[in-house]
Amino acid sequence: MKLFTISSPASALCIILLCSSSMVQGLVDYGDALDKTFLFFEAQRSGKLPHAQRVKWRGDSGLRDGHSQGADLVGGYYDAGDHVKFGLPMAFSVTMMAWGAIDFNKEITSANQMSNTLAAIRWGTDYFVKAHPQPNVLWAQVGDGNSDHYCWERAEDMTTPRTAYKLDQNHPGSDLAGETAAALAAASLVFKPYNSSYSNLLLSHAKQLFSFADRFRGLYDDTIQNAKQFYTSSGYSDELLWAAAWLHRATGEDYYLKYVVDNAVYMGGTGCAVKEFSWDNKYAGVQVLLSKILLEGRGSQYALTLKQYQAKADYFACSCVQKNDGYNIQKTPGGLMYVREWNNLQYASAAAFLTAVYSQYLSSHGAKLNCPKGQVVQPQELLDFAKSQADYMLGKNPKSMSYVVGYGQQYPIRVHHRGASIASIFLLRSTVECVQGFDSWYRRPEANPNVVYGALVGGPDQNDNFNDQRSNYEQTEPTLCASAPLVGLFSKLQSASGSGGRYPKTTQVSHYTAPTGSYHKNLQAPRKVTAAAEEEHVPVEFLHSITKTWTVGSTTYYRHKVTIKNTSQKSITGLKMVAQNLSGSLWGLTPLPQKNTYELPEWIKVLKPGQELSFVYVQGGPQAKFNVNSYQY
Repeated sequence: MKLFTISSPASALCIILLCSSSMVQGLVDYGDALDKTFLFFEAQRSGKLPHAQRVKWRGDSGLRDGHSQGADLVGGYYDAGDHVKFGLPMAFSVTMMAWGAIDFNKEITSANQMSNTLAAIRWGTDYFVKAHPQPNVLWAQVGDGNSDHYCWERAEDMTTPRTAYKLDQNHPGSDLAGETAAALAAASLVFKPYNSSYSNLLLSHAKQLFSFADRFRGLYDDTIQNAKQFYTSSGYSDELLWAAAWLHRATGEDYYLKYVVDNAVYMGGTGCAVKEFSWDNKYAGVQVLLSKILLEGRGSQYALTLKQYQAKADYFACSCVQKNDGYNIQKTPGGLMYVREWNNLQYASAAAFLTAVYSQYLSSHGAKLNCPKGQVVQPQELLDFAKSQADYMLGKNPKSMSYVVGYGQQYPIRVHHRGASIASIFLLRSTVECVQGFDSWYRRPEANPNVVYGALVGGPDQNDNFNDQRSNYEQTEPTLCASAPLVGLFSKLQSASGSGGRYPKTTQVSHYTAPTGSYHKNLQAPRKVTAAAEEEHVPVEFLHSITKTWTVGSTTYYRHKVTIKNTSQKSITGLKMVAQNLSGSLWGLTPLPQKNTYELPEWIKVLKPGQELSFVYVQGGPQAKFNVNSYQY
């Protein structure tokens, strides 16, 4: 049986390096943040979970989605802290992940994260393919936001209606169909080197969806009324341009480039100067994407219009670096981009990603950003802006709070997320019913029993204030579309910081793997010592403590923290330990094939003199005992 713990700022379920001289205060570990971002997408999975699922507190759910309406809509992603599968933000999230995988391919590959990237994208694209059974049909949503929000229950226990909503030629949704086309076109580029047949399948669906979106025009939330209060669309022109731009990049066909040129004025592509990039407003993304064509010296027959697109891309970029002649983005006193009260970090993450992309486009072609009054901005300044937003999210802010859950020493622990706030179905096997969830779990003052690692929450207000309360959904609820741009952003910043390849890539969650530092050391001629040979001189001390207790039913569980300390004057490597009386789950050590035998995690093979490392385990009954089996000097 898997056991999970209640976390708190002081006792979050994590490995803590206490005395390592190589840990630098304030150093941002983008690689660790990147790894955790993928875990959030795993936590949001709907459907039959794969064997490689790392988020172990989640189980299968939504296995009959679409069944009552004769469709197979199993899979896809839950949107936020709820269990609705909203098509528009889900498609935008897939587009963002795919864009990151395309333009920061080398960076993601260097970080050994391409496998996780492909898996995260495909979990969405497989669903979109199923949701598009005919050229002019797209299943746009599963679940009703109102009824879903009346209940507080795990996805595995869902009792709310799973009504599916469809777009067709009599019930159009050009915005949603256009965004889905963009997602599939972008994803086709990602998969092309790895699975050409799958890439071709995605591209075929993308072309059909674009044609459907363009031919049968209308707002998706006029068709799906109950989506209005959750994801109201401001228009569909930007999505049509967006889809065409991505289809041009995926196919190279002039038809799609001519489309964005011919419709540039009518659809606002060259007229809309914006300071926001989001699931609802794609204009800045279109403008940056088309600027790449101009920078590469292509599309000469359309150069005049493409320059107008680039002028608007410059407007957005200049506003981010505060050089747009007063028409700049608003910032909090702590330096965070501020757009709206509700889930503001989604706008900051998207803008940071887009400026990082534009910085790369400019620098790759020796170009600079031209801002009003003759101000010339180097591409690095755009990347610096992107970095400032990422660093703010990861703890460099007035609250010293990481808004990426599970990253750093202090992060939100009462996240507005149903699955995270209720004990896992593998621990509490009885059903948590709709109202019971509110009474027993939502209103609890304690931390969530499950840590939803990698979730980017809504974030602070315009004055950098943040209230970590489950009921404060404006600030503590995470969303897909907020986290998706972080895939490309963190991989780019990790590479730019010169620290590629030093991060753990096999995090098993429900636990946190500490950020890695430069702990690897090549030891010459190591001397192996068994515990039996030097029983009285074993240079390792185990310090036990209980940091949390709670009761489920008639059983009391204890969270044990064990600190390993090297008490010798020499560095130790190859440390192996044997556990006795361990009946619960353990985090922070790597299990070996031998029963009850563990070693240090791969990222800290060497335990230096005086260095301490902590791991935790959770179980009922008496504590376990740990002894050294062998080690090397």
